[in-house]
Amino acid sequence: MTDQFVSTNKMVPARELVQKWANETDYDERSWLYEIHIANRAAAWGADQQLTAAAKWLDHNALNEPHLRITPVGESLKEAMRPKSAKERALHDLHAAYNADQIDDLTYQNILCALGQLAG
Repeated sequence: MTDQFVSTNKMVPARELVQKWANETDYDERSWLYEIHIANRAAAWGADQQLTAAAKWLDHNALNEPHLRITPVGESLKEAMRPKSAKERALHDLHAAYNADQIDDLTYQNILCALGQLAG
């Protein structure tokens, strides 16, 4: 199972998963694109593993701990933290760029309007 990790105290992706990431891009000794791609995939994988563990903990402890009397929301947490559609990802990136002053108001509004017209 390639989404599993191997280690006793650290999250380390399985060798097969790292090989899959390595095969997704071409190696070019003049740039760092290959290494950056693998590092980005590993970071995203690690964040997903942590989010899954946090969601499990939240669901378990929401009902089992006396000080936490809430409805389990682990899956809702995962869905909120990992938007699925291209439109959701684009909206997230657009807001982040705007908040970082990387695009002006008019550009932001034009792109936001176009994304709003997309189905899904």
